[in-house]
Amino acid sequence: MTPDASSKKEKLFGLVVVSFGLLCVLQAALNISLRLALYSSSAKTPDFEVIIKNLTEEGEDLKRKLSFFDLEASIKNLTEEREDLKRKLSSCATNCKPQWVYFKHSCYYFSQYVKSWQKSRDFCQQRGADLMIINSKEEQDFGSQYKRNTWIGLTDSETERIWKWVDGTALGTSYWYLGEPNNNNDEDCAEIWDYEKEKNWNDVPCKKQSYWICEKVVPP
Repeated sequence: MTPDASSKKEKLFGLVVVSFGLLCVLQAALNISLRLALYSSSAKTPDFEVIIKNLTEEGEDLKRKLSFFDLEASIKNLTEEREDLKRKLSSCATNCKPQWVYFKHSCYYFSQYVKSWQKSRDFCQQRGADLMIINSKEEQDFGSQYKRNTWIGLTDSETERIWKWVDGTALGTSYWYLGEPNNNNDEDCAEIWDYEKEKNWNDVPCKKQSYWICEKVVPP
């Protein structure tokens, strides 16, 4: 749905609601006028209790009609459609390529086959991206949802035990699995490993064949 179509739908809905409300008010006013005219033409003294009772019943009937129209639900539906439209427009604005997923100002690519850490990084760089850099708990959870062992852009290949991200920044908050990193058998590259746990990073040999996640930051 285009923004113009959404706007027209909201205006049409508003017009229908206002029109329906006016009709109900006019109906009530007409009923009151007819009753007053009837009683004024009668020789008997008006029974105001009966008039009030009738008007009360008409008011309840009017409420039921408005409830049937379900104003609140209609407004909720329109709000949800508007938010969905915003998400779609936001996704379009990110310029993420097909098969890439938008999340928190970045486009991500989840591989469908395995490579070594370096070849995985080469794949990402050839597409203007790099291996995933995890800067928050939300991003950590996002990467873990893939439910596969996946390379991330973290290595200590330059200096042993000095872990850095592929953009050169030093490792801050980490999510190493218990007992990791242990550098067992020359393990210089990091992967998401036991994805069922919050702390699930593992250091492994960079030549290992694994899936990977590319990340391309979207300019603000």
